[in-house]
Amino acid sequence: MTVTLHVCITCRAGLPVLEGEPVPGARLHDALAAQGAPAGVRIVPVECLSACSNGAAIALSAPGRWTYVYGGMSAEDAPDILAGAGAYAGTSDGIVPWRERVTIFRKRSLARIPPIG
Repeated sequence: MTVTLHVCITCRAGLPVLEGEPVPGARLHDALAAQGAPAGVRIVPVECLSACSNGAAIALSAPGRWTYVYGGMSAEDAPDILAGAGAYAGTSDGIVPWRERVTIFRKRSLARIPPIG
């Protein structure tokens, strides 16, 4: 089953952005897309994850699994985000054991949402 890595492409991450320059969320999405998603993961741009004061924000979700929302991400975090997304994809319930999670996922979690149903 494919999991979804949602990336807020409108996120300004609380930073001023010069006219015509891409916002941090868009730069993050571009970095992730350039590296390519791991097996079982699709990268989906979204307009807003309502984590503006904690951006740039991403979320991992899949049917029947816990959903996680993470903040404080940047384009430089792309390799760790993709590694974490791959680990998430390898679970049946979305719960990667704490010590096996990439550090940025342990330190920058904003929310954990139970599966629907």
